[in-house]
Amino acid sequence: MVFETVEISTPVAESPAVSWPAVAAGATAAAALTLVLLAFGAGMGFSTVSVWGNSGMSANTFQITTGLYLIVVAMLASAMGGYVAGRLRTRWVGVQTHEVFFRDTAHGFLAWGFSTVIGAAFLAAAASNIAAGGSSGLASTSSTASGGPLDYYVDALLRAAPAASVNTTDAGTARREIAGILTKGLGEGEVAGPDRTYVVQIVAARTGLGQADADKRVSNIINQAKTDLDNARKAAAKLSLWLTASLLIGAFAASLAATQGGKVRDFNASLDDG
Repeated sequence: MVFETVEISTPVAESPAVSWPAVAAGATAAAALTLVLLAFGAGMGFSTVSVWGNSGMSANTFQITTGLYLIVVAMLASAMGGYVAGRLRTRWVGVQTHEVFFRDTAHGFLAWGFSTVIGAAFLAAAASNIAAGGSSGLASTSSTASGGPLDYYVDALLRAAPAASVNTTDAGTARREIAGILTKGLGEGEVAGPDRTYVVQIVAARTGLGQADADKRVSNIINQAKTDLDNARKAAAKLSLWLTASLLIGAFAASLAATQGGKVRDFNASLDDG
């Protein structure tokens, strides 16, 4: 009687392709380092930025220096997060080299994406407070009605002419009315119609100027405000491009760093096995 030996293969549980704890750890590290670097940038003067005159760093300087700093922040923070995700991920046994490279890259990309979501959801308010720290103290000293950037234009409109008679009209009410008209009109692109006529009448009454001179002053101030607002929009558009570049570079840095972290982990594990 012949007995045959039959080998029964027991399936080995394969490690999951994605190690979510490692991804979360890398994302947390990237988000924390981003906040630290933003705080450092605020301390170095990157926070005092404004497109309005005499209010911090100029818009042109901001577009270059702060844009480059955003890229540096993205590279450092994302690379740290990707490396942490690569080092902490679960080791894959019996997986081809190319597949390991792809999975490590995916871990870095996921860590970058997770940290970006964390930053948008939880760190935006904190980063905004840090970035605004350089100029927030100035706002608290103002006790005027509006307290916004249009104050300058309102003051220019209500500036009394030489030897003008004192007007008893309530200045606070006039300022609030003009500020509201300018805000609405500039937002729509033009202050026209009855609103503009009313502003000219208030300026003439408050400053003692003639109707023609008051109309000329209103036109000059409105044109100046439109130019500054247009410059502000251009600066915001360029900043968006810098942010896009920093995000893309951050994604690449995180993916590359994750592959390096995975290689170091596997190499150390192979030494332990040997």
